[in-house]
This record gives sequence, structure tokens and C-alpha cells, in this order.
Amino acid sequence: MSALQWVCFGLVVLATVVGIAVFARGARGIVRTLRIGRAAPGRTSPAGQRTARVVREILGHGRFQHRPVVKVAHWTVMISFGLLFIALVTGYGQVIDPQFALPLVGHLWPLEWAIEAFAWLSLAGIVALFVLRLRLQPRGEDARRSRFFGSNQGQAFFVEATVAVVVLAVLVIRGLEYAMGEGSALHYPLTAWFGRAWSGASWLETAVVVVATVKILVSMSWFVVVGLQPTMGVAWHRFLAIVNVYARREPDGRTALGPLQPLTSQHGPVDADALEDLPDDARLGVGAIEDFTWKGLLDFATCTECGRCQDQCPAWATDKPLSPKLVTLALRDHAAATAPYLRAADESHAGLDLLGSGVIDPDALWACTSCGACVQQCPVDIEHVDAIVDMRRYQVLMESAFPAELGKTFTKMERQGNPWGLPARQRLGWAKDLPFDVPVVGVDVESAADVDYLFWVGCAGAYEDRAKRTTRAVAELLHTAGVSFAVLGDGESCTGDPARRAGNELLYLTLAAGNVEVLNEVGARRIVVTCAHCFNTISREYPQLGGRYEVLHHTELLNTLVAEGRLRPARSVEADVTYHDPCYLGRHNEIYTPPRELLGALPGVQLAEMPRNREQSFCCGAGGARMWMEESIGTRISTTRAAEAIGTGAGVVATACPFCSVMLNDGVTAASSGAASAGTDGGVGVGVPEVTDIALLLLDRVRDEVVQ
Repeated sequence: MSALQWVCFGLVVLATVVGIAVFARGARGIVRTLRIGRAAPGRTSPAGQRTARVVREILGHGRFQHRPVVKVAHWTVMISFGLLFIALVTGYGQVIDPQFALPLVGHLWPLEWAIEAFAWLSLAGIVALFVLRLRLQPRGEDARRSRFFGSNQGQAFFVEATVAVVVLAVLVIRGLEYAMGEGSALHYPLTAWFGRAWSGASWLETAVVVVATVKILVSMSWFVVVGLQPTMGVAWHRFLAIVNVYARREPDGRTALGPLQPLTSQHGPVDADALEDLPDDARLGVGAIEDFTWKGLLDFATCTECGRCQDQCPAWATDKPLSPKLVTLALRDHAAATAPYLRAADESHAGLDLLGSGVIDPDALWACTSCGACVQQCPVDIEHVDAIVDMRRYQVLMESAFPAELGKTFTKMERQGNPWGLPARQRLGWAKDLPFDVPVVGVDVESAADVDYLFWVGCAGAYEDRAKRTTRAVAELLHTAGVSFAVLGDGESCTGDPARRAGNELLYLTLAAGNVEVLNEVGARRIVVTCAHCFNTISREYPQLGGRYEVLHHTELLNTLVAEGRLRPARSVEADVTYHDPCYLGRHNEIYTPPRELLGALPGVQLAEMPRNREQSFCCGAGGARMWMEESIGTRISTTRAAEAIGTGAGVVATACPFCSVMLNDGVTAASSGAASAGTDGGVGVGVPEVTDIALLLLDRVRDEVVQ
């Protein structure tokens, strides 16, 4: 070897030893951090199903469905990582012998084609991602609107620059190889065109040695930088994401939405029975970083800082202090900083209180609507909502620290069994003056099994004036269709959804256990509900307590009855309608089509979709117990969503959840008042739209007179 080759060889050996050692040190640091977390049972099996899902999701890039350019660019860079590793290994041999090729596969033309194709695609992809990041750079007064606000842009540019340099080095070496051997285009399909320009040059072998050295040194520099920064999620995610997706909450690939996970302490899961015999030192929920499970800590370490969650968060969009990304990054950095000390301490040692120490802003914690947009958008399956609710659980159950409005709501639910604080005897008030009798289980019918459906009215449907109209409409429609149903009357109690989302798991368990006992006693088999929150709780969370039923949302049942011809919407009423997807019906339970099919079956209805709909729908602001809390910071979420609905020009805003109806009614009033005071109509030239439930629109077309 020449003197140059000896120098280059020494550099690459030293760089490789240092790079691998530092990278391994960083990996060990991440593992040590994960080991301070609690157990996460069920996250590793069934292995076959989980493995297959990882392969499908990573290769298919399904979470990028609304960002096609990013999807293609990121996919090419990801795929090229494996193929270009072969070129990197080849580089070690080329430092010693510029003519070196890997045995057996070194001149295999399909592999050469793949390497060259993905090198060019990866270069194009990284340039596209680089330009996109530059275009979306946080700037000036609008900095907060960038999804990269709060992300470490320097780290991201470093990673992208490393990929670009390595890819360019691969392509240059391929051109130099062609020039040295003047091979056929079969082996150099996409590099021969520029390699010809170098044919016959005397410096070709020297250039191969130098470029191969640069390629290795840049790659090992990446390993060193990344290894020194275990919190560099924009780099580590390419390794950790595989594990995180594998260990996702739902092995069948569903997002971590719908049901919340049971309450846990450091001793394990806490159910209604365990509450009676809790150890004195039990820590319920998450108050310190070690209270998270290892999967929760892995979530934080895996975050790529892409900001898709932040971009979709209704709280962040309305200038509140909550960003799911910034919460994740704060927890990640705190975990990395404190893990060594926690592992060195006694196992009973509790780390710093996450809120008391300022790691998490209490205003951010309570701003979450649990809409699930962050979880649905995350490309690496971070479970933001579970983490936030677990921190709320600790604040409520261990610290008794929660917004004052929630204290009043909890008291009403404890004493009266509903958040309105109204007596149970009023639960049947909605049925007054209906032209038919509404049977009550245990009074008019012996068992719920004697009717087609048990109609779960819900607290809003029984007590809130606008929601009572929906309840009456559904009852009339079922009666018209010949569907037999019965209600529980004063046997109903709140499902517990507001308590659970607010962190009061003990109150939830009390209410839910009582309801499950009643439902099982009356022989409930099929249940129809009008509230998206009741639907989610009864269908997805009550099975955790032994309550398993077939639960339908009223839009699903009514859509079926129309399709079967049992309900005939004949009366044509011209109306432009926009539909708001309730978060707990849409994102949490993936029910998007039945409500739209039902609207499409109504004579005279023209559907005008809002820009954000279906999976990307914007929250009304009521979820996560926010229905019972004031929005004292930023713009009201309901006003923002209502303005979007008004912007469609539709005269009717249809929804399928009483919480959404309440919030959007208030939002439409506020948005319209704001436009009026500004002397504008939003550019649509329409009046104030009516907010109503789909059931009322259907009933209006099924019977002759308009519902009053």
C-alpha cells in the first residue's frame, strides 16, 4: 500500500473503533434509562403478529398517508440505509485496494442496480426533506405555527447532511469504478454517464481511496455524535422505531386510542378489587419519571421531533401551552438526565415530581382534550394520551391537585351520578309527551333481552336541552322503524368517561362497576347510544371490567335502518351541510363512513366537507373532561372549529355527539359574533349556521312536520 493508503487505513480503523465504542455507549445509556421504568406486560407477544405488523407498517409507511411527498422521500432514505451499508462495508476494502469488491455479490448486477437506484432516490429524497425543513423553519411571529417549532434543527440538518455526503460518496465511487475498469453499462446503469468523463485519468485509484475514506469518516462521525447524545431522537429513531412499533399497545396495528389502560402503581395494575388492599407506599399513576413503564420511556426516546403531533394538536393550535411534542421531549431529556442517579439510588427512591419540579407545565397537562390527533399522526407509535392521563391520575389521586372546576364536577358525579348534578328522577324527562310509551327495563319489560336494543340515553341525552332533542329524535325513529327498545331510566348513571379522562380513576371505577353490574343484571346484549363518549366507554372500556356488549352508535343503526328501507327519508329539504367528526367516534373508533352515508341518503342535503375531516378532524374542545373546564388561555378550540365550519358556507353543521353539539353551538355563536364585530362575514356570505345532530336531520325528512 502507498503512504496515503496507510494513513487512510489508520484513520478509518481509529474512526471505526471510536465510532462503534461511542455508539455502543449511547445505546447502553438508552437501555439503562428504559430499565428504570415499570413493567409493561403484554408488549412483546404475540411475537408473530407483532413482527408481521412491524414489517407491513415500516415498509408501507402507512402513517404518512396525508403527506405523500414526505412519505416517498422518507421511504427512499430508509430503504437506502440498508443497501448503502453494503457500499460502506465495501469502502473498507477499497481503502486497501481500490479495485476491491465484496466476494460473490460485489459484481452482482441486480445488487449494483439496486444500490445505484436507491442512492439517487435517497439523494433526491434527502434534498426534498432538506428543502421542506428549510421552508418550514420557525420564523418571526409565526414561528409557533411551524411543526418544527421546539425541534432541534441543528441535529436534523446534521443527520440530513450526513446522509447526503455518504450518498454522494457512493455515487462518486461508482463513477470512479466505471472509469477504472471501463465496465459495461449493465453494471453501472446510472453512473456510467458521468464516469466516462474520468476514463484514463491517472488519479482514479487515489480518488477511490480518498472518497472511500471520507465516506467512512463521515459515517463514523455520525456514530460518535449520535452516541454522545442518547436524546438525539432524529437519529436514534431509525433503530428505536422498530422496537417501539413492535411493542405498540395494540398488536393488530390499531393506534393507542379508544380505551385507556388500567391504572397502575409500582406494584402492578390496580383494579376495583385491588383498591381495597393497596399498600401504604402505593404510587398511583405517574408522578415521577420512573413511574412510566419502559414502553413509555421508549416512546420518549423514539420521538423524531417531526412535529406532526404538534401540527395537529387543537390545544397548541389555539395558543395554549400544550404541545405533545414538547411534553415528550421534556420527559425524554428529564429521563436521560435522572436515570443514572435513580438506578444508583434505593429502588424505593422517588425521583423529582414532574409538575412540582417544572418538567411539565400544569397548564399544559390540563389543556389536553384527549382527541388523539397526536397519536393518530405519530409515525413511530408514541402513546401521548396514555402518558398525559397517567400524569393526571397521579395529580388527582395522590396530590389532589386539579382545576377547581373539576372538583365541582367530581362532586356532582359522586353524589348524583352525573356531571350536571341533577337528580336521577329527571332522567326520563326527555320522553314527556312523546306519542308512544318508552318502556323501562324492570318496570315495563322484565329484561333488556326482551327488546331489540337497550337505548343508553346518557347524561347529556337526559339532562342537556339540545341533547334531549336528539334523544327524542332517535326514540321516534326507532319507533317508526319498528325497532323495539327500552331504557334504564333512573337505573342509568354516568359511564365515568369525564372522571377517567380527568385522572379520577377511582371515581370512574365506582361508576363503571355499578353500570356493568346493572347492565349484566338486566341482560343487556345490544346497546345503542347517542354519545360518542358513552359509545367508547361502554364498547371499549367496560370489557376491562367484565362488561361485554354489542354497542352501536345511533348513526350506525339509523344508517342501517335507512339502507334496509325501514326508514324512508322522503321529504326533501334543501340544505348545505358540513359534518364534524367527533373525536371519540372517528379517531378513537374509526367510524367515519356511516354518518356520511346517512347524510348522503337525506333528500336535499349537499355535503360540504371541512378542510380537516375524518382522521385529520379538528377537535371541538370537549374531550378529556375539558367540557367541564374553562379555556382561560388562548382562543377557544370550539371557536376555531366553528370558524372552519362557517368557512364551508354550509347552513347546517351536523355532528353525532352531544358534547360536540354543545361546544359547536357556543363556537358558532362566538365566531359569528367576532365576524360581525369585525364587519365581515368570513367571506362566505352566509348567516349563522345551525348546529344539529344527524338524527334530527333524518327525522325532519322522515316525518311531515319539522322537529321543534
